[in-house]
Amino acid sequence: MNKNLNPLNWTKKQQIIGGAVAIVLIGGVTTGIVANANHQAEVRKNEQLKKDKVEKAKVRAEKAKQLEKSNEADSKKLLDIAEKTPTDKNIKLAEDSILKVKNAEVKTAFDNQVVGIKNRVKLENEAKTAVSNYQKDAMNQDKFKTAQQAVNKLTSSYSKGLKDSLNKQLATSKKQADDATKAQQAKSESDSKAKATNTNKEQSASTGNATNNNANVNVGTDSQSTVNNDVASGSNSYGGGSQNNYSQGGSNTSQNNTNSGSSNQGQGNSGQNNSNSNTNTGGNGSNSNNNGSNGGNSSQPSHVTKYLAWVSVDGVRTYTQLCNSVAEANSWTYGILHSQEIINLSFDHTIGNGLDNV
Repeated sequence: MNKNLNPLNWTKKQQIIGGAVAIVLIGGVTTGIVANANHQAEVRKNEQLKKDKVEKAKVRAEKAKQLEKSNEADSKKLLDIAEKTPTDKNIKLAEDSILKVKNAEVKTAFDNQVVGIKNRVKLENEAKTAVSNYQKDAMNQDKFKTAQQAVNKLTSSYSKGLKDSLNKQLATSKKQADDATKAQQAKSESDSKAKATNTNKEQSASTGNATNNNANVNVGTDSQSTVNNDVASGSNSYGGGSQNNYSQGGSNTSQNNTNSGSSNQGQGNSGQNNSNSNTNTGGNGSNSNNNGSNGGNSSQPSHVTKYLAWVSVDGVRTYTQLCNSVAEANSWTYGILHSQEIINLSFDHTIGNGLDNV
C-alpha cells in the first residue's frame, strides 16, 4: 500500500484538504439521500391526492345516483296520484317533479304519461257532457248515439268506474224513454180508436136525425091533407063572419063565405128547419097563427188538452215544457230531474216539479 494513501502519513495540509474533501463527499451523499427522500414523499403525496380525488368522484356519483332515484320515485308517486285523481293541481305537481329528472329516457316516459292523463280527462269530460245532454232529452235518439260513442272511448283502466256509472245512467234513461214511447203509442192508438168510435156514433146520430126529419115531413103532409079534406067536406054559412081553420105548416084562406060554399086555398107544408105559418081569412075578420122554426144542430171542435210540465228551484219554475201527453211530460221531467245540473243544485236548493193541464 502506498504510504501516501494512508491518512496517517499525510501532512497537516494534506489532512486538512482530505478532511474538507471528506466533508464535501459526506455532504453530497447526505444531500442525495435527503433529495431522494423528499421525492419519494412527493410521489406518495400525489398518489394519495389522486386516490382522494377518485374517491370523492365516486362519492359524488353515488350521491347523484341516489338523488336521481329519489327524483324518479317522487315523480312516479305524483303521477300515480294524478292518474287516480286527475285534478289540475295534481297534474301540475307531477309536471314540476318531472323537471328534476335527469335521465332523458325516464323523463320522456313520464312526459308521455302526463299527456295520456290529460287526454283521458278530456274524454271523460266529453262523455259526462254527452250523457247529461241525453238525460235532458231522453227521447232524442241522436243524442243517445252520441253519448254511447263518447262513453265507449273510455278505454283506460282508470276510467272503468266512471264508464260503468255512465253506462248505467244511459241504460236507465233509455229504458224510461222507451217506456214513455210505448205509453205514448198506446195512448195514441187508444185515442184513434176512441175518435173512430165517436165518428161512427156521430154518423149514426146524423142518419137517425135525417130519418126523423123525413118522418116529420110525412106526418106534416098527412095532417095537412086531413085538415083540407075536413074543410072541403064541411058546409060554412056566415053572414059576413069568418071561420079559422088551423093546420101545422099550411095556409088556408076563405073569403066572403055565404051559403054553403067553402074555399080552401094554398095548402103547404115544409120540413125541418123551415118556418111554419097558418092564416085563415074570413069575410070581415082575420086570424093568424105562426109557428117558430126549428134550427139544425151545429157541431163545434172539441178542446185539445196540452200538458205543461215544470221543474222549480226554491219555488221558482226554472224549467218548463209544453207536452202533448202525460207520458211525454213525465219523460221530460225525469230527464231534467236526473240531469247533472239539477243533481248539483239539489245539494243547496229545494227542487220541485209538477204538471198542469193547459
